[in-house]
Amino acid sequence: MSAARFCRACGAALETLPLAGRLRQVCAAGCGHVEWNNPLPVVAALVERDGRVVLARNQAWAVGTFGLITGFLEAGESPEEAVAREVAEELGLAASAVGLIGVYPFERKNEVIIAYHVVAAGEIVLNEELAEYRLVAPEKLRPWDFGTGLAVRDWLARSGIQSASP
Repeated sequence: MSAARFCRACGAALETLPLAGRLRQVCAAGCGHVEWNNPLPVVAALVERDGRVVLARNQAWAVGTFGLITGFLEAGESPEEAVAREVAEELGLAASAVGLIGVYPFERKNEVIIAYHVVAAGEIVLNEELAEYRLVAPEKLRPWDFGTGLAVRDWLARSGIQSASP
């Protein structure tokens, strides 16, 4: 349930009521506003450059923690455009091919991940969000059991690549 306490439309208090099969926060003054708490769409890129997969560590993550490139869609942008933009912004690479891997729920952050395999070229230049990166041979990848790790698992399986043992 959302942490909002006041209606975004009129400023009145919110109350919890059953609506559309769930408990929802609705405007107590009756203006009609409902806090739906819908998940946000996020794109993720499994970036392949020169036959290796780029894993990156966000500045906010613990040392040794790496993942795929991710980001939010911007207004008027398709998911394919968003994932190519994120790869360019975060890694300085140009996408030459973008293919859907799958769509995955990420309930912990109330997001839906739209994951793509992105073939890219260029010199890696990290933006301010990222601390470091690793280039990993696909057969050395070890998928993790949540979030973008599910896309890594599916990509490896579809590619016929046996992943590294944990």
